[in-house]
Formats: sequence, C-alpha cells, structure tokens
Amino acid sequence: MKQFIRYVMSLGVFALSSFHTNAQTVGNTPPLDEPMTAQYFQAPYMANAAMAGIDTGLHVTLAYRRQWSGIPGAPESKALSADYMLFKRVGIGMNIYNDKAGLLNNTKVAFTYAYHLPLSANGASALHFGLSGAFIARRLDTQKLNGDVTDPNINAFNRRDNYFEADFGMAFTRKGLTVQAAIPNLVSAVKTRDTDAGIDRALFFAAAGYKFETGEQLSSIEPKVCLRGIKGYKDIVDAGANFAFLQNQLNVFGLYHSTKSFSVGAGANYRSIAGFQVIYNSQTAGLSNYTNGAFEINLTVNLAR
Repeated sequence: MKQFIRYVMSLGVFALSSFHTNAQTVGNTPPLDEPMTAQYFQAPYMANAAMAGIDTGLHVTLAYRRQWSGIPGAPESKALSADYMLFKRVGIGMNIYNDKAGLLNNTKVAFTYAYHLPLSANGASALHFGLSGAFIARRLDTQKLNGDVTDPNINAFNRRDNYFEADFGMAFTRKGLTVQAAIPNLVSAVKTRDTDAGIDRALFFAAAGYKFETGEQLSSIEPKVCLRGIKGYKDIVDAGANFAFLQNQLNVFGLYHSTKSFSVGAGANYRSIAGFQVIYNSQTAGLSNYTNGAFEINLTVNLAR
C-alpha cells in the first residue's frame, strides 16, 4: 500500500516538474472548464480540499468527459484525484485536472493537506479543513495549429509563466449530514489586478446534503443542493439526489442546474472496492440547439479500508 501511495504521489511530482516550475507567477489563474460531475456524489474531494482523507483508506478516481461530439476541437476533460487518511485526524490528497478546447490546453496539479477535528467523543460530528497548493499551466497545442507555428505571439504565449494557486475548503459532518464550502483560486481572489477582468474564474462552491439510510433494496437516498459562483456570471444552483440500491451495489442520480441543463448518471459498485459511473450532461439552454451535451465516465478504486 505504501508503495502504491508513493507511486501516486510520484505521478503528481512528475506532472509538476513538466510545468517548468522554475518560472512561476502568483495568481492570475486561467479559466478552467466546468467541473467534473463526479464531484457531486462520487468524489467530493474534487470540489473541496477539506474532503481529503475524510474516510479511511486510499480513494483514487479517474474521470473523463467529452463534450460536443462531432465538432472539431470539442472540449475534452480528464481528471485524476487521490486522497488518503494519513493519520487519525490528517488527510492528504492530490488532484490533477486537464481540459482541452481547440488549441488551448489547461492543466492544474494540486496537493492537499486536510485536518479533521472531531466535535464529539464518538466522532459523530466533526469539522474539516483543507488547503491545497496548485500549479496551473496554460499552453497552445502547436501540433494542431493550422497556421504559422513560428508566429512570435504563439511562442510568447507558450513561454508565459505558470501560475501558483491555492484552494481552501471546510466542511461540517454529523451522521448523514454534510455542509461544506470552498474557495478555489484563493490567490487570485485576494490579489486584484485592474488589467485582469478574471472572467470565468470560479469564486466559491457551497453544498449541503443528507444521506438517508433506508434498507436493503433501496439502500440510501442522498439529496444535495449546491451553489457555485463564477465571476462574470450569475451564481449557479445544482440540485438533485443520488439513489443507491441492493446494498449500494447499484446507483442512479440526477441533477438540475440553474443554467437550464441537467445531469443524469448510473453506476455499479463491487464490494465497496471499485465503482464505475456513466454520466450524461445536457447542454446549457443557450447552446442546446447546436450541441448534444457531454458524456462522462468515472472509475473509483477504494483500497486499504
């Protein structure tokens, strides 16, 4: 197990080293794509650093999403997250997120430290805090460029500094209740620039949900409401529920977004060791006449529980 953890962490170190981190800029985060749907029920650590190591064992999630199929340069997103309860009250994690849209390639690598503070003797309620340090790189794919690759503007764009960022999150849990809030891109939020409008930058994430344990056939119902803030846009509300069946071996879920779109998914779990999800995200109202939405697949592996 320790060797596997070292392998996962080494993967993140390799990703960081590939960013040429000798030249870094603080803040001024480039806009990243929409978050993975896996963050709502399957992998909450993707949305909130405080959720790293909140449960025993090592949790690894792989996610892939393809949008607007049939359109050249359609957005494509990939994510890898891993979190582990290092000590009784300490969790660590790693998040790697990459999205491509046309020639533009964004990559974010984050490492997380989380502290879990019990509020009762039996641990039924607790406060959780998490802080991530991240590096973000934004590059143009010159191999797919239909034009002059020697253009000095293109070379200047790819020589630009990478960015250091920080994400902060906190959560309160009590039995089936989870209330959480997170501030991504904390450095950019604190650091102001008159020349940087920061459009599309994520401002905050908040969520509240309760998991009702029911029985064997219908194992649990987990309704959840989320609020996301994005600079330059109206706040987005996500509301839905996850339904687990047959002692959590199968699940289906649905979410409605205030952007007049929805997400639906279904999955299967094997003895709480591994889970697989297939998700469809409809397109927002403004683009629904031109595209057919996005498909997402997620794989989660739980080890040493």
